Amino acid sequence: MLLGEFMHTVDAKGRVFLPAKWRTELSDEVVVTAGQERCLFVMTTQRFEQRAEHLQQHSSDRKANRDYNRLFFSSASEEAIDKSGRMSIPAGLRQYAELGKEVAFIGVSDRAEIWDRDAWLHYKEGVESEYEAIAEQLD
Repeated sequence: MLLGEFMHTVDAKGRVFLPAKWRTELSDEVVVTAGQERCLFVMTTQRFEQRAEHLQQHSSDRKANRDYNRLFFSSASEEAIDKSGRMSIPAGLRQYAELGKEVAFIGVSDRAEIWDRDAWLHYKEGVESEYEAIAEQLD
């Protein structure tokens, strides 16, 4: 399970260190793809395949399903984790998420998210004040 919040720096080659606590769970390769709210999803290959199976159960007759799948799968990239614990973030995904030099990794149970550091802090600040109200709306 991926938990916590970690701040890291993207180097000039678009590489970033994964949080040390997550390296064993994420193994030697991850899939990174476009997420919502301009973040990136990072997950194991196995978790990505499970998500793909789930998405494929939805009808391609619905435009929303087609649109989501197109962006989700076309932006996906398998990325190796090197011996130092770094992964590359493709330029197109860095642009999509508007990542600067400083990024935030957040654990969201079965996946990690990568946010531009300032965007994450702004988002978090806005949501924290609504935390209780959001909890009441959950299933």
